[in-house]
Amino acid sequence: VQLQASGGGLVQAGESLRLSCAASGIIFSDYHMGWYRQAPEKQRELVAFITRTGSLNYADSVKGRFTISRDNAKNSAYLQMDSLKTEDTAVYSCTANNPREGKNYWGQGTEVTVSS
Repeated sequence: VQLQASGGGLVQAGESLRLSCAASGIIFSDYHMGWYRQAPEKQRELVAFITRTGSLNYADSVKGRFTISRDNAKNSAYLQMDSLKTEDTAVYSCTANNPREGKNYWGQGTEVTVSS
């Protein structure tokens, strides 16, 4: 199983980035997908979550600015991040979760840096 996150980078506050998570080795449509982030010296937090049926959940800090989506045909999940703030600086990781089978996978992170 592999979850390949990409799309991170250095941007200025107010700009946008789109993160991608490409999955392989799983039946993608059976999995809920999530994006987490961890900033330096802070705990990891859930940013956004999309269930296998398309239900959405966002952290309060990103509501109205971030949009999670998935494309089952491409075995991929995405995180569109608009109006970025310096406090969004973190390493972002994607996860794939199948609670019915008790399986949870993590991908490597992609770094997002937002400068003022």
